[in-house]
Amino acid sequence: MPNTLKPVSEQTIVITGGSSGNGLAIAEAAVERGANVLLVARNRPALDKVARELSRKGGKVGTCAIDITAEGAAEEIAAAAVREFGGFDTWVNDAAVSVYGTLEQIGEAEHRRVFEVNYFGMLSGCLVALKHLRERGGGAIINIGSVLSDRSLICQIPYSATKHAVRALTEGLRMDIDREGLPVSVTLIKPAAMHTPFPEHARNHMPLPPTLPQVVYDPKLVADAVLFAAEHPKRQLYVGGQGFILSLLGRLFPRSTDRLMEQFYVRGQQTTEHPGDAEARDNLFAPRKDGSIEGSQPMYVRRRSRFLQAQEHPIAATALIAGTAAAVGAAAWRLRRKAGRR
Repeated sequence: MPNTLKPVSEQTIVITGGSSGNGLAIAEAAVERGANVLLVARNRPALDKVARELSRKGGKVGTCAIDITAEGAAEEIAAAAVREFGGFDTWVNDAAVSVYGTLEQIGEAEHRRVFEVNYFGMLSGCLVALKHLRERGGGAIINIGSVLSDRSLICQIPYSATKHAVRALTEGLRMDIDREGLPVSVTLIKPAAMHTPFPEHARNHMPLPPTLPQVVYDPKLVADAVLFAAEHPKRQLYVGGQGFILSLLGRLFPRSTDRLMEQFYVRGQQTTEHPGDAEARDNLFAPRKDGSIEGSQPMYVRRRSRFLQAQEHPIAATALIAGTAAAVGAAAWRLRRKAGRR
């Protein structure tokens, strides 16, 4: 497929889940680089406030306040982009919700809601975006997955399951497009833990407030990955080397990874120090306080990802991945050796 992707400065970009976290980081970066942006989210007041702030910075910003799970929502979003800007060049599926707890604690209705937003909302977005881009003559569809697309995380099973499904959806969509020979790029972005309001927004069944396990990265890195993919056809991009290590460890040494999570990641996803913003808690079925890129919980945040930079430059990536794989193998060998001693 030839690269028909325009420079970001010449694009109109649709971003679902654009009122906070990674979606808002993507929107800010896109506006800074001269793109037109259509922001999509459920929370109309937060969406309008974000749009005003970005417009004051000189951005051309439209909004569509809608729940991605509503019937016909994706079609309405596309229609809004056509009204505001005459169409779009890149569609970013970022909207997502989550719930913490064990499988027995989390109710079936909660499971279904997570899938309705994270998977079926993305599916409808992909289908409508593909129809528009086919008629437009090319563009990009970018799906926000997770390192949990590769490996389930304890206490976040429904979210992990949807991100596994998102990976399969993205791969299937890409094959359909390739077979048809369309000039449409399909990219899966796999962030590690990002310092967004994600744990504050999630529903929680754990005894203590949820938090993000270290290592945590800057959401602006997700924005960098998305805008790179909007200009350069890429199959996938990991954001954060620690996330890739977890993914690789899970594939190579699944039982050792199970034990690692059982021992460290239950307590590591709960906090007594800073519970987060109570007004933002639990947006599973309805919007709550919104409008921030980063979460309110204080923690060390990595502002750079050399691993992402390496993926954007494939020759360097080959050397880095080889070195990472060797490090993961050594770490897993040590884990197994300790387990054998016990």
